[in-house]
Amino acid sequence: MAKGLFQSPKGVRDILPEDQVYWRRVEDAIRKIVDLYGYERLDLPVFEDTGLFRRGVGEATDIVEKEMYTFKDKGDKSITLRPEFTAGVMRSFIQNSMDQLPKPTKLYNIGQVFRYERPQAGRFRQFYQFNVEALGEVDPALDFEIMSMAYHLYDELGFENLSFQINSIGCPHCRPGFHEQLTSYYKQRFNDICTDCQTRLDKNPLRLLDCKREQCQPIIEVAPSMADCLCDECRDHFKTLRRYLDDAGRLYTVNHRMVRGLDYYTKTVFEVWAQGIGAQNAVCGGGRYDGLSEILGGKPMPGIGFAAGIDRIVMSLQAQDHLKLSRPAPQAFFVTQGAGAKEQAVRLIIELRNAGISAMLAFGDRSFKAQFKEADKRRTRFTIVIGEGELEGQYVTVKNMSESSQENVPWSELVEYIGK
Repeated sequence: MAKGLFQSPKGVRDILPEDQVYWRRVEDAIRKIVDLYGYERLDLPVFEDTGLFRRGVGEATDIVEKEMYTFKDKGDKSITLRPEFTAGVMRSFIQNSMDQLPKPTKLYNIGQVFRYERPQAGRFRQFYQFNVEALGEVDPALDFEIMSMAYHLYDELGFENLSFQINSIGCPHCRPGFHEQLTSYYKQRFNDICTDCQTRLDKNPLRLLDCKREQCQPIIEVAPSMADCLCDECRDHFKTLRRYLDDAGRLYTVNHRMVRGLDYYTKTVFEVWAQGIGAQNAVCGGGRYDGLSEILGGKPMPGIGFAAGIDRIVMSLQAQDHLKLSRPAPQAFFVTQGAGAKEQAVRLIIELRNAGISAMLAFGDRSFKAQFKEADKRRTRFTIVIGEGELEGQYVTVKNMSESSQENVPWSELVEYIGK
């Protein structure tokens, strides 16, 4: 079969009609969760000033160094397709004086994100994220709420054996001491680490613990721990968060090697893990970023949030047999013979749709057999026939496809009959 002149670029894809039922399921779950927790939607531009991400995400991160889609616009200004949401949320928060709103200011986003990375299962160069941010409070109870919200979403979607991986990566007061310990430790093993980590050693030592290369894993395993360097404030914050998790009966593991991939994180970082979804257990992650507002030129404004990849959620749902979903089918499908019958079908379809009943019509000049074949393909519940006899008698023949039965129904009673 001919494929046409063009194909989609590498790393992107079409989301086809048969997939949309899963996307709708996820979006419905998101709407339920954000309403329960009191979060409001904020839509952001799909592109921003490149400097926003360089300052907000961090010059030494893989995102900024390797993955951003950056270009010059016609005004010779450097523009970047957003690689993540949080920096844009904070930019909008500052620009639109949202600091006047009640605290914490609770916001969420849904939309496309762009990163130039190697395409693989569940990872695309254009992908979709659900993003949540709460701004204005340092309270560890807010950390717990954000984590609970992420947990609640996956529980609502039917994911099983959920748990957290958590860590505290400190703050600007206690992290320099840890950086010093970590740098000293890695310099003694400089020749044993990968070339990326050799570069990170001077630029961003915390990212050394996030390396996925096999040769670095034994070195990471016995590296110094941030837990030994936390200041009293960060230690108390983390201890209180753990108490909330314990009280709620939430399973968690303290993972001292987890740092996340962006420079703006402080104190709490976390991931939600689920079992039985493939090789990668982590389904979403986030953390606290109390200094980001000041980095972007705003007032001090603590914040915490998480991001969940919708593409990966959908793929996980599709892979689990007990979560299989069917495409929506019309309640009624009209099969007609002759112009007068089709005109009457159009009138009846209007009545059904006005009553909230989904109805479709076989278009074109096709045989009864071809029209019935389409009704079967669309998995309609009722096939409604109008031929010469039905038109003359002012009734329709309603075939109940699931029960293999049929009944003659007057035009005036069709809405009530289908809707019952």
